[in-house]
Amino acid sequence: MAETNSQTLEESTNTIKKDSETLIDGNLLIAQALVRAGVKCMFGVVGIPVTSLANRAVSLGIRFIAFHNEQSAGYAASAYGYLTGSPGVLLTVSGPGCVHGLAGLSNSAINTWPMVMISGSCDQKDFGKGDFQELDQISAVKPFVKFSTKVTHISEIPNHVYDVINQAVVGRPGGCYLDIPSDVLHQTISESDATKLLNTAESCKIHEPKGTLGTLEIEKAVSLLRNAKRPLIVFGKGAAFARAENSLKTLVERTGIPFLPTPMGKGLLPDTHELAATAARSLAIGQCDVAVVVGARLNWLLHFGEPPKWSKDVKFVLIDVSKEEIELRKPCIGLVGDAKRVLDMINVEIKDDPFSLGKSHPWVEAISKKAKENVSRMEMQLAKDVVPFNFLTPMKIIRDAILAEGNPAPILVSEGANTMDVGRAVLVQTEPRTRLDAGTWGTMGVGLGYCIAAAVASPDRLVVAVEGDSGFGFSAMEVETLVRYQLPVVVIVFNNGGIYGGDRRNPEEISGLYKDDPAPTSFVPGAAYHTLIEAFGGKGYLVGTPKELESALAESFSARKPTVINVTIDPYAGSESGRMQHKN
Repeated sequence: MAETNSQTLEESTNTIKKDSETLIDGNLLIAQALVRAGVKCMFGVVGIPVTSLANRAVSLGIRFIAFHNEQSAGYAASAYGYLTGSPGVLLTVSGPGCVHGLAGLSNSAINTWPMVMISGSCDQKDFGKGDFQELDQISAVKPFVKFSTKVTHISEIPNHVYDVINQAVVGRPGGCYLDIPSDVLHQTISESDATKLLNTAESCKIHEPKGTLGTLEIEKAVSLLRNAKRPLIVFGKGAAFARAENSLKTLVERTGIPFLPTPMGKGLLPDTHELAATAARSLAIGQCDVAVVVGARLNWLLHFGEPPKWSKDVKFVLIDVSKEEIELRKPCIGLVGDAKRVLDMINVEIKDDPFSLGKSHPWVEAISKKAKENVSRMEMQLAKDVVPFNFLTPMKIIRDAILAEGNPAPILVSEGANTMDVGRAVLVQTEPRTRLDAGTWGTMGVGLGYCIAAAVASPDRLVVAVEGDSGFGFSAMEVETLVRYQLPVVVIVFNNGGIYGGDRRNPEEISGLYKDDPAPTSFVPGAAYHTLIEAFGGKGYLVGTPKELESALAESFSARKPTVINVTIDPYAGSESGRMQHKN
């Protein structure tokens, strides 16, 4: 009751008449600044002291998507920033709410996606006394943000809001943090003064620094490509964020160079393109002599650009918005700048003196031959309808259903161990920014947050999540959020009874005081995940045969309503990720 009364009082003081001039409080001023800064959507969990801020934002036209926990809301905000190019905004309460939001901020930082977390905090005069949910939040967020700031007076709000929004996208995108003490939210200012502050802040917007890339560096890169015997173009989600797909298409088709996308780079050029080297990945990276890497880092996903996966003699042309990243990797040639802009400069240079490898080039033929062999081998495996399901049979059915949707292609969300690994090989991306997965940090639990972000960012597209049962469990309660907002999301859970497939212990590992407990990798066998969404009014399916899965997909894709399809998988069908086995 005390919280309700406090909230009512808070709402009633948003606008106050005093001496014939209207006063507004910090909640309304923040909402006004966010609107002016171009924010269209916020994700979060409301409570003390930010409930009124959320309500004010909604009243001014900002959509607020309320979650069950800040972790999933933070993942949604990070993915929204990637999909739209504008910072996703997360709103949290103080203390533990801020800490829970760090999951989204850290995910944003590692994936280099623009995001802003706004958290309420305790009254400034009570800090250090053990106030309600007290935390030094500026210190807590420091490892995960590129910029953070704290408002100490209502008059600072407009500038601080613009600062975090702008800093999130300038240079290499990332997470930013804004701390709003509860006493600032209740401070008031005249409407006329607020307008002046908003106008001043808007006029001081940070602009993207102009690149200094010269024609000499471009000429060197083109010369290196022109003289390469086995060139390769590699691109990642940085190129996707830069909307560089058309520039990449021009480069690939003008030069005839094979290309390899990273997992979330898939779709910038269709996986079905004749120069796609995805199915010949080991050959492509193991034998190329020049690799142009666009918007992707030479990290674990690309084996650090080092032998034995890469040739010891390979020369890298690294295109990245971050000068620091290029200095860290020390490529043969580093081109600092926005991926699209740099590629356009390369394309102009090539246009003036064109060259193309051609389909009969030995390197192109070798890549093409190997890719066709591997695809054929995979299709032979997929052709078998295995029941009880392995991972391949349902994945093929899902692939065909997604492809049948045509244009616009559904956005695919994928997380899990076996589920994500097999899906990466089987599922086909034909359009840019239509794949979201565990990403650079390998983050589990992103699935439902990503689904919600995708549905909000691209309302014309169906969203399809293909999840392991472990990954789904991290955020399963957010299926209620899907139903509440009636989002067109179909969640497909590969249910094999646990992490990697349940109890796989050796006999010598089953001993000790708690030998009768389930294995650390086990879940309840046959868990009825589909009934979870039914509890909230959504649609659930339990499937275990090809016909059942085909029917469920056809019905749910057509309905475009919140759905969970619980796919029973043989618990012995999966295995640990081949790339990660040596780490476990």
